[in-house]
Amino acid sequence: MSAGIDTYNIQGLEELVAGLGQPRFRAMQLFEWLYGHGAVSYDQMTNLPAVLREELARVAPLQVPELVDKRISADGTHKYIMQLADGALVETVGIPNDTQDAAEGVGRLSVCVSSQVGCAMACRFCATGQEGFTRNLTPGEMAWQVLCVARDFDMRASNVVIMGQGEPFLNYDAVLSALRILNHPKGPGIGARHMTLSTCGITKGIERFSTEDEQFRLAVSLHSAQQNVRNELMPGCASAPLKALKNALLGYQAQTGRRVSFEYLLIDSVNDGADAQAALIAYCAGLKAHVNLLPINAVEGSSYKPATKARMHEWEQALAAAGVETSIRTSRGADIAGACGQLKNSRE
Repeated sequence: MSAGIDTYNIQGLEELVAGLGQPRFRAMQLFEWLYGHGAVSYDQMTNLPAVLREELARVAPLQVPELVDKRISADGTHKYIMQLADGALVETVGIPNDTQDAAEGVGRLSVCVSSQVGCAMACRFCATGQEGFTRNLTPGEMAWQVLCVARDFDMRASNVVIMGQGEPFLNYDAVLSALRILNHPKGPGIGARHMTLSTCGITKGIERFSTEDEQFRLAVSLHSAQQNVRNELMPGCASAPLKALKNALLGYQAQTGRRVSFEYLLIDSVNDGADAQAALIAYCAGLKAHVNLLPINAVEGSSYKPATKARMHEWEQALAAAGVETSIRTSRGADIAGACGQLKNSRE
């Protein structure tokens, strides 16, 4: 893949303009045009000299993702397929919320971002896991997913979750660079506490994440607190036992003081029994955690079925009674191939 300007963070842009014999302040001008204004052409960058714009177009052509498919759900969710400069496809989701932001008096927009093309974790319930891994995304390719969705909705993105295709901690440096681009006041300016990274449980990544200065949030795709069941559902995590994962999370909380969210897909007759519930309650002991119970989306070729609504409410009540903060998260976009990877796989 050729190195386009969308690869660069501020440091990369400083190196670029220095290589062109330009003063350092040009890097911040470029950054603001790219990530603050979402410019898709150097011609829009009117405070840059025309000669410099021509030179930038030659040495660092803009590589803005192309929107090649969009589906709109009855609940307002938009799901996109974006094509990158090398032809690779990624999924991105825009989720509007009519609840108004108290500070700005406008509705909120959450963007679910992919961090890789495909995924190596091979989770059994995930359509992306059936695809396999192709490559990591660059910081710009992740940041541009947010910019493209915000432009399509014609509103500011208020929240970002790195919860799309890929395992973020297997692309750690680029993901953190993308979050910092999105957090930067000259960029989209999204608050660190409004950005969440979701991992399958890469312990070294969690340990490293606990040392970062920003207050980015952490979510863990748990889906079972029983080792044998989790190994079945998430074979790519078998090398990171639940005990090691909990130790890493305890260390993270000791370092940051921040709460962890657990994502738990309730699957009928797989991880929704009484023993599974007791194991989850025991696992949460000593952790400051919030459990999000989710219905699994049907994936073609998969035998996994969602637990009943009655079972989900029973779990919510049981976990709350045990002192575990819990909520049922509504599945958004189920009528437009809502599961991660479904739309892309159906297109391919």
